[in-house]
Amino acid sequence: MPKRAIPEINAGSMADIAFLLLIFFLVTTTFETNSGINRKLPPPQPEDVDPPIIRQRNIFTVVVNKNDQLLVEDQLMEVTDLRKAAMDFLDNGASTNDQGENCNYCKGKKDPESSDHPDKAIISLQNDRETSYKTYIEVQNELVAAYNELRAREYARLYPGRDYLADEEEYTTAKTPEEVKDRLKPRLERVKKMYPQKLSEAEPKKN
Repeated sequence: MPKRAIPEINAGSMADIAFLLLIFFLVTTTFETNSGINRKLPPPQPEDVDPPIIRQRNIFTVVVNKNDQLLVEDQLMEVTDLRKAAMDFLDNGASTNDQGENCNYCKGKKDPESSDHPDKAIISLQNDRETSYKTYIEVQNELVAAYNELRAREYARLYPGRDYLADEEEYTTAKTPEEVKDRLKPRLERVKKMYPQKLSEAEPKKN
């Protein structure tokens, strides 16, 4: 019995199908991007200008060693207590002079050994080269949260019924109409000026 001839498969359109599938996946696939840690670098200072003198009480030192232990002002501290300690420092408002440096909105203890004013308060963070990434992120989150909580408190006081973090997110969203952003911008800038984020990261320690 003669063998049947195997019909040929027309593969002429396979390249077109593959190309269409490729276009489909390129259009529908979403790519995740890492936003990273938001930091704004200070503007360059002229070489002929002397750096400002910073009083030691206006510097809040946070050191993370290679064992992921937290030293705040040379005292051991848990990460969970860092936010409260940073807020107490930023909101201290010890200055009471007559040159406009006193903080009339600060609710701190006005400890003469702590910061004079939120505009002068600097948080200095230093990590060891062997500090774990997990602890580094946790410390960063707590410090940024300290600023955000103080800003949110004043935002709610100045603009009753408004939420600072919600308005900040709406302002940074690309889909937000420009007229809404124009309304939110001066409000957000006002509380950011009241509690400016001055977070300085020193070079990691060598072993």
